[in-house]
Amino acid sequence: MKKRLLIYFLAILAVQSIYGQKLILPTPSTTPNKAQQQQIARKYGMFIHFGINTFHDEEWTDGSKPASSYCPTRIDAEQWVKTAKDAGMKYIILITKHHDGFCLWDSKYTEYDVANSGNKTNVIEAVAKACKKYNIGLGLYYSLWDRKINGDVADQSQDAAYNEYMIKQLKELISIAQKHTHIVEFWFDGGWVKQNYRWPVMDIYQTIKSKEPNCQIGINWSIGSPENADAHPVHPDKQKAGFPIRYFPSDFRLGDPYLPADNDPKTFTHDGKDYYMPWESTICISGRWFYNTTDTKFKSIDELERLYKQCTKNDNILILNCPPNRNGQIRTEDINILKELRTRLNL
Repeated sequence: MKKRLLIYFLAILAVQSIYGQKLILPTPSTTPNKAQQQQIARKYGMFIHFGINTFHDEEWTDGSKPASSYCPTRIDAEQWVKTAKDAGMKYIILITKHHDGFCLWDSKYTEYDVANSGNKTNVIEAVAKACKKYNIGLGLYYSLWDRKINGDVADQSQDAAYNEYMIKQLKELISIAQKHTHIVEFWFDGGWVKQNYRWPVMDIYQTIKSKEPNCQIGINWSIGSPENADAHPVHPDKQKAGFPIRYFPSDFRLGDPYLPADNDPKTFTHDGKDYYMPWESTICISGRWFYNTTDTKFKSIDELERLYKQCTKNDNILILNCPPNRNGQIRTEDINILKELRTRLNL
């Protein structure tokens, strides 16, 4: 425990030396701040899982698939965003890099990206442009766990170089998006493969907030237990007010694909202070996160209505996953279901 605290405080000192003495931190509160109120008001969005996994009928690949195997015939980003808009959604969250490490933009820091693939389109830029056109919020998903670059997560000697790599990539993503629109959310995944203190959470938060002050930042499996702040997993129905924030600082809670409790708590603690954190649910409209040729069973309108109501009550948020296919388009079934669901929900 003492070692973890020492590492945490050394990380804070390092970040302060980069960003100045004044860190950007959430304000302790038992009620939502303005940016959180905006997030709560968005209420309903679309998750867009698209990447190298799309072409292998797999949910998680390990970074060994050749970049050339990513080969969509097109990237119809406008169709993706317009589909969300027509569904009554207020924002999208786009996968930028999943656990495999493949990047949907041309990154200076890796060759495992679209620039070396079967389709060189900068997907981040294409989606950012479409979000601007259709006046819909842009959220970005980024996996902390990278099986291509940092495959041996047990080797702590790799942490410093890999953490620097992540910060550089986040700066790239922010720069690309900001040429066209604002980023409303950053959704981080895969933190459970290392102890929480090994991730540069403070540096990530400063990097984003210094460029996008209202961007909401969440890390999957956000809450620990009173016995262990890094406990995994602590399911939402087990979370109670005052439980420790596992990744501080962050703005909202994640724990996919689990649903919030009926009367879920909103205040969680760090360093003896209470912080308000809403819950964001992530659910698949069919059975898989990424497009899969065997994924042909879709949730019914009745089930989706029930899930929507459960996930958006008590000032919480739902993002519904609709994966584009190998032709770079949202499936016809998704579009039809989303239209019918909008009517059912009277959005």
